[in-house]
Amino acid sequence: MARLKDRYRKEIVPRLMEIRGYDNIMQVPRLEKIVLNIGLGEAISNAKAMEAAQQDLVAISGQHPVTTRSRKSIANFRLRVGMPIGLKVTLRGERMYEFFDKLVNAVLPRMHDFQGVPTSSFDGRGNYSLGFKEQILFPEIEYDKIDKVRGLEISIITNAGKDEDGKHLLELLGMPFTKDGAS
Repeated sequence: MARLKDRYRKEIVPRLMEIRGYDNIMQVPRLEKIVLNIGLGEAISNAKAMEAAQQDLVAISGQHPVTTRSRKSIANFRLRVGMPIGLKVTLRGERMYEFFDKLVNAVLPRMHDFQGVPTSSFDGRGNYSLGFKEQILFPEIEYDKIDKVRGLEISIITNAGKDEDGKHLLELLGMPFTKDGAS
Protein backbone atom coordinates (compact mmCIF):
# COMPACT_ATOMS: atom_id res chain seq x y z
CA MET A 1 0.00 0.00 0.00
CA ALA A 2 1.23 3.50 -0.80
CA ARG A 3 2.58 5.23 2.29
CA LEU A 4 0.47 8.34 1.64
CA LYS A 5 -2.73 6.28 1.39
CA ASP A 6 -1.86 4.55 4.66
CA ARG A 7 -1.16 7.94 6.31
CA TYR A 8 -4.48 9.26 4.95
CA ARG A 9 -6.41 6.41 6.60
CA LYS A 10 -4.58 6.40 9.93
CA GLU A 11 -3.84 10.10 10.56
CA ILE A 12 -5.65 12.43 8.17
CA VAL A 13 -9.19 10.97 8.35
CA PRO A 14 -9.37 11.22 12.17
CA ARG A 15 -7.81 14.70 12.05
CA LEU A 16 -10.32 15.96 9.46
CA MET A 17 -13.20 14.45 11.45
CA GLU A 18 -11.98 16.36 14.49
CA ILE A 19 -11.27 19.69 12.72
CA ARG A 20 -14.32 19.81 10.44
CA GLY A 21 -16.76 18.07 12.80
CA TYR A 22 -17.78 15.18 10.53
CA ASP A 23 -20.03 12.58 12.15
CA ASN A 24 -19.27 9.77 9.73
CA ILE A 25 -16.05 8.58 8.04
CA MET A 26 -17.84 8.67 4.69
CA GLN A 27 -18.25 12.47 5.00
CA VAL A 28 -14.48 12.99 5.10
CA PRO A 29 -13.14 14.35 1.77
CA ARG A 30 -10.80 12.11 -0.20
CA LEU A 31 -8.88 12.13 -3.45
CA GLU A 32 -10.95 10.71 -6.31
CA LYS A 33 -8.47 10.96 -9.19
CA ILE A 34 -5.60 12.97 -10.62
CA VAL A 35 -5.66 13.91 -14.31
CA LEU A 36 -2.47 14.85 -16.18
CA ASN A 37 -2.97 16.71 -19.45
CA ILE A 38 -0.63 17.92 -22.19
CA GLY A 39 -2.09 20.15 -24.90
CA LEU A 40 -0.32 19.71 -28.23
CA GLY A 41 -1.38 22.34 -30.70
CA GLU A 42 1.89 21.64 -32.50
CA ALA A 43 0.67 18.09 -33.31
CA ILE A 44 -1.30 19.56 -36.23
CA SER A 45 1.92 20.19 -38.14
CA ASN A 46 4.35 17.85 -36.33
CA ALA A 47 3.31 14.20 -35.94
CA LYS A 48 6.47 13.35 -33.95
CA ALA A 49 5.40 15.75 -31.16
CA MET A 50 2.60 13.38 -30.16
CA GLU A 51 5.00 10.42 -29.81
CA ALA A 52 7.52 12.41 -27.75
CA ALA A 53 4.83 13.79 -25.43
CA GLN A 54 3.38 10.30 -25.05
CA GLN A 55 6.75 8.95 -23.92
CA ASP A 56 7.06 11.80 -21.41
CA LEU A 57 3.59 11.14 -19.95
CA VAL A 58 4.27 7.40 -19.67
CA ALA A 59 7.52 8.15 -17.81
CA ILE A 60 5.84 10.65 -15.47
CA SER A 61 2.67 8.68 -14.69
CA GLY A 62 3.59 5.04 -15.29
CA GLN A 63 0.43 4.68 -17.34
CA HIS A 64 -0.37 4.87 -21.07
CA PRO A 65 -2.06 8.18 -22.07
CA VAL A 66 -5.26 8.63 -24.07
CA THR A 67 -5.26 10.90 -27.11
CA THR A 68 -7.64 13.85 -26.91
CA ARG A 69 -9.15 15.03 -30.18
CA SER A 70 -10.61 18.34 -31.32
CA ARG A 71 -14.38 18.77 -31.11
CA LYS A 72 -14.59 21.76 -33.43
CA SER A 73 -13.03 22.92 -36.67
CA ILE A 74 -11.12 26.19 -36.46
CA ALA A 75 -9.93 27.40 -39.85
CA ASN A 76 -7.41 29.93 -38.48
CA PHE A 77 -5.55 27.13 -36.69
CA ARG A 78 -5.95 24.64 -39.59
CA LEU A 79 -7.82 22.43 -37.14
CA ARG A 80 -10.51 19.97 -38.16
CA VAL A 81 -12.89 17.87 -36.06
CA GLY A 82 -11.24 14.71 -34.76
CA MET A 83 -7.61 15.79 -35.11
CA PRO A 84 -5.35 14.76 -32.21
CA ILE A 85 -4.54 17.83 -30.09
CA GLY A 86 -3.44 16.45 -26.73
CA LEU A 87 -2.84 13.59 -24.34
CA LYS A 88 -4.25 12.82 -20.91
CA VAL A 89 -3.79 10.25 -18.17
CA THR A 90 -6.23 9.58 -15.32
CA LEU A 91 -4.65 8.16 -12.17
CA ARG A 92 -6.69 6.43 -9.47
CA GLY A 93 -5.96 4.25 -6.45
CA GLU A 94 -2.35 3.36 -5.62
CA ARG A 95 -0.85 5.17 -8.62
CA MET A 96 -2.75 8.33 -7.72
CA TYR A 97 -1.38 8.36 -4.15
CA GLU A 98 2.16 7.55 -5.34
CA PHE A 99 2.01 10.34 -7.92
CA PHE A 100 0.68 12.87 -5.39
CA ASP A 101 3.46 11.90 -2.96
CA LYS A 102 6.07 12.36 -5.71
CA LEU A 103 4.51 15.68 -6.77
CA VAL A 104 4.61 17.15 -3.25
CA ASN A 105 7.95 15.74 -2.10
CA ALA A 106 10.08 15.63 -5.28
CA VAL A 107 8.67 17.82 -8.05
CA LEU A 108 7.44 21.00 -6.34
CA PRO A 109 10.65 21.48 -4.29
CA ARG A 110 12.66 21.33 -7.56
CA MET A 111 10.95 24.46 -8.87
CA HIS A 112 13.12 27.58 -9.02
CA ASP A 113 12.26 30.10 -6.25
CA PHE A 114 9.38 27.95 -5.03
CA GLN A 115 7.26 29.73 -2.41
CA GLY A 116 4.27 27.38 -2.42
CA VAL A 117 1.31 26.81 -4.73
CA PRO A 118 -1.48 29.41 -4.93
CA THR A 119 -4.75 28.80 -3.10
CA SER A 120 -6.63 30.57 -5.89
CA SER A 121 -6.58 27.52 -8.21
CA PHE A 122 -9.60 25.79 -6.67
CA ASP A 123 -12.69 25.44 -8.88
CA GLY A 124 -15.45 26.04 -6.30
CA ARG A 125 -16.08 22.32 -5.72
CA GLY A 126 -12.90 21.38 -3.86
CA ASN A 127 -10.89 20.38 -6.95
CA TYR A 128 -7.44 21.86 -7.53
CA SER A 129 -5.55 22.53 -10.79
CA LEU A 130 -1.86 23.14 -11.16
CA GLY A 131 0.10 24.00 -14.30
CA PHE A 132 3.76 23.45 -15.11
CA LYS A 133 5.60 25.27 -17.89
CA GLU A 134 8.07 22.42 -18.31
CA GLN A 135 7.91 18.67 -17.88
CA ILE A 136 11.60 18.45 -16.95
CA LEU A 137 10.78 19.11 -13.28
CA PHE A 138 9.81 15.46 -12.98
CA PRO A 139 12.76 13.23 -12.01
CA GLU A 140 11.84 10.58 -14.61
CA ILE A 141 12.41 12.97 -17.52
CA GLU A 142 15.99 13.14 -18.75
CA TYR A 143 16.76 16.61 -20.08
CA ASP A 144 19.09 15.28 -22.80
CA LYS A 145 16.44 12.97 -24.25
CA ILE A 146 13.53 15.39 -24.69
CA ASP A 147 12.83 17.01 -28.06
CA LYS A 148 11.05 20.08 -26.66
CA VAL A 149 10.05 21.56 -23.30
CA ARG A 150 6.25 21.21 -22.94
CA GLY A 151 3.68 22.38 -20.44
CA LEU A 152 1.68 20.01 -18.27
CA GLU A 153 -1.57 20.51 -16.37
CA ILE A 154 -2.43 18.51 -13.27
CA SER A 155 -5.99 18.42 -11.92
CA ILE A 156 -6.53 16.95 -8.48
CA ILE A 157 -10.15 15.86 -8.16
CA THR A 158 -11.64 15.41 -4.66
CA ASN A 159 -15.12 14.64 -3.42
CA ALA A 160 -14.94 17.59 -1.00
CA GLY A 161 -17.75 19.68 -2.49
CA LYS A 162 -16.32 22.97 -1.14
CA ASP A 163 -12.95 24.65 -1.69
CA GLU A 164 -12.37 25.01 2.05
CA ASP A 165 -12.76 21.25 2.62
CA GLY A 166 -10.58 20.44 -0.40
CA LYS A 167 -7.87 22.82 0.83
CA HIS A 168 -7.87 21.21 4.30
CA LEU A 169 -7.52 17.78 2.71
CA LEU A 170 -4.66 18.80 0.41
CA GLU A 171 -2.86 20.66 3.22
CA LEU A 172 -2.96 17.58 5.44
CA LEU A 173 -1.73 15.45 2.53
CA GLY A 174 1.29 17.78 2.29
CA MET A 175 0.45 20.30 -0.45
CA PRO A 176 2.57 23.42 0.25
CA PHE A 177 0.20 26.37 -0.19
CA THR A 178 1.47 29.95 -0.10
CA LYS A 179 0.88 31.80 3.14
CA ASP A 180 -0.85 34.83 1.61
CA GLY A 181 -2.79 32.95 -1.06
CA ALA A 182 -1.06 34.67 -3.98
CA SER A 183 0.99 32.86 -6.60
